[in-house]
Amino acid sequence: MKFKNLLKRVGFWVGLFLLLINSVSCQKEYREKEAIFTDSLYFDTPFIQEFHEAFKIGESEADNEVRSILVDDNSNVWIATAGGIFRKNAGSRNWIPVTEDKNRGPAYAVAKNNGTVLLGTWNGLYEIQNNKLNKVENVKAPISVICSSGNESYALGPMGIWYSNGDQWQKQEYNIARSVRGAIINKNGDLYVATDAGLYLCNDGKARLFQDTNELMSCYVNSVAFGPANNLWAGVMGGVSVRNNNKLVKNLKTDNGIPSIFVNCVRLSPDSVMWVGTDVGVVRYAKDGSHSLRFSRRWLIDNKVNDVAFDKDGNAWVATAGGVSTIRQKEMTLADKQQDYYEQLMRRHIREPWICCNVRLEIPGDTSLWFKTDDDNDGEYTGGYLAMESFRYAVTKDKDALEKARKAFDFLRYLREVTGTETIFARTIVPTDWAEVHDPNRIYTNRQLAEALVNDPRYKPVEKRWRLSEDKKWLWKGDTSSDEMCGHMMSYFFFYEYAAQEEDKKAVREHVSNIIDGLIKNDYNLVDVDGKHTRWGVWSPDKLNDDPDWSSEKALNSFELLAFLKFAAHITGNEKYDNEYKRLIENEGYLENASMLNKKNPAWQIYFDLTMEGYLFPILLKYEKDPELKKFYQNLAEEWMAKQPAGENLINNLTYALATGNKVNVKQTIEFLIDAPLDLVDWRIDHTIREDVTVVRYPILEEVQIAELPPASIRATVRWDKNPWAAVQGNSTQEREPVFWLWPYWMARYLEIIQSS
Repeated sequence: MKFKNLLKRVGFWVGLFLLLINSVSCQKEYREKEAIFTDSLYFDTPFIQEFHEAFKIGESEADNEVRSILVDDNSNVWIATAGGIFRKNAGSRNWIPVTEDKNRGPAYAVAKNNGTVLLGTWNGLYEIQNNKLNKVENVKAPISVICSSGNESYALGPMGIWYSNGDQWQKQEYNIARSVRGAIINKNGDLYVATDAGLYLCNDGKARLFQDTNELMSCYVNSVAFGPANNLWAGVMGGVSVRNNNKLVKNLKTDNGIPSIFVNCVRLSPDSVMWVGTDVGVVRYAKDGSHSLRFSRRWLIDNKVNDVAFDKDGNAWVATAGGVSTIRQKEMTLADKQQDYYEQLMRRHIREPWICCNVRLEIPGDTSLWFKTDDDNDGEYTGGYLAMESFRYAVTKDKDALEKARKAFDFLRYLREVTGTETIFARTIVPTDWAEVHDPNRIYTNRQLAEALVNDPRYKPVEKRWRLSEDKKWLWKGDTSSDEMCGHMMSYFFFYEYAAQEEDKKAVREHVSNIIDGLIKNDYNLVDVDGKHTRWGVWSPDKLNDDPDWSSEKALNSFELLAFLKFAAHITGNEKYDNEYKRLIENEGYLENASMLNKKNPAWQIYFDLTMEGYLFPILLKYEKDPELKKFYQNLAEEWMAKQPAGENLINNLTYALATGNKVNVKQTIEFLIDAPLDLVDWRIDHTIREDVTVVRYPILEEVQIAELPPASIRATVRWDKNPWAAVQGNSTQEREPVFWLWPYWMARYLEIIQSS
């Protein structure tokens, strides 16, 4: 147990070294592994996983405006709200009013002194001992701040300061500002008081004021707390001023991670982390100087944090303007996390016949009431699921993974069969009794057609998107896109190479041949049942090379088609696919087109395209045997990865490693897997309300993004084809499927980046 705790404290990157010295018999073997896997190996050791639980106090806005919070020695939680004092008993979710109706009203402070709970309210000071409520008569109301240390307590408000050492409360005569916001007692028994006029140090009947900018960042002081090294942290308007020996040590501003200049509280956790509550969440500062932010409904019931308290297990209880949040902790490994996500996936995110999907929530954020829904890219996202199960099988040889991979492939193949053709496939299918679908059939007016045509001359007005299957069991959605094709081919490749048995491979060969034959027949356009190419299903030389309206797709679609043909040629052995591949390179300039893949005009760049490249590089780099062509694709892959220096996309990190043998961005990959939240609700994440980040138009010109990549814990629920730099993302009426995590986890296991401990 001591070894385990030491491993947690030191950190996961030191895990390999500790394991080396822990096992003498394996010393030589592990030394060899350390040399081979420098910066590219992670032993799956326990870490602390945080998760959120939210509490509404009552129906009224006042009851939910929580100003102060306390966890007593019996794990009961006490709160002071604009509507009164409430208590939640340990193990319960119910909040019980503490004061009688005649005494109900605004409350400001809860604190404890040994076994006594102290309450500061609109009409005075209360003590609770042995479950008995007693009002302190000689203290003048209102009481807005209480602090205690040992037997000593202070109660403060605009009418004065009162002191008790466990006996009677006595008025103290200190000449300070009446705008009292916070207080704390130091080890000498001196009292620090936070006010709108500055910070006061009170002792021996005298009050010393710290107010100047060489003493505090600003004189509006809302909260004080002692931190590591006996530093005094003062939460002020503008940030935090850290002081020691009555001198300013440093200021923490928005440049240092403070998300809002409005700092409401500072608190020290049991593990010596400073929690700073602001109007835009709570930021935590570790002793090593690193910081992490918790904001948005994923982590807090309201972003305005007024107070924080900690229970004996280290969980944080956060008082917000909209209720109470607890940020809990539990120990997990990545293997544990995989199990949690996989159970959620199977419980809610697979619909018939075997479609991996998100779910709609009847009440935003409430996963107890949900229903399954369709998505334009059900094929692509089920393809990601198929890839995940294929790698799970490759690592574990678990027959369950193979059977589920087969079910996913059968669905993707059925998307072709349901159309009644051999050559095209549907976007998705839904049961015929579904009352609602996305993009229902419609009729365009001439005015609407004109608007659409002016906006995008390539627009295809599809009035009949949904058609009835021949067996009348399904509605299938047409107008399949190029990204769907990429998702399908990517998943067939991973299934074929890492899971499929011979009978499966035969089915893949037949299915892929049918699709590619259809492309060849229609001059490399995906022609729908209406006899016209789909809106986005265009790879033909006539369009890409000669139609200026398709210039933006020229590089990527040329690259895609070469990958499709190379895949078909390799798995079937049919020379016609290889001949077409060579013809497009030699006669149509598709290799030259693809050379511009990572040099596109800024107006044409979308983040989505980086992921499409990642889907297909493994095909070209694995199957291409011509040395010059392989070198070309290798150089293209290097350019592509160089455009992602932050390592923000795990699928791209890992497909690059798979395709080239070079493991990159391993630290970023592992950090994401550890930091990703267990909560899959697609909470709206709005970084524009933060003052610690800069809004930019980079890397994608047409999108609003932030300059600093948000960590997984405060990034919108991920799909890897979405821009992780986006300033605003999320829709709390849906829960995403956890394939975004499971897929890279199993790829990293396959690549031996993650080693089971």
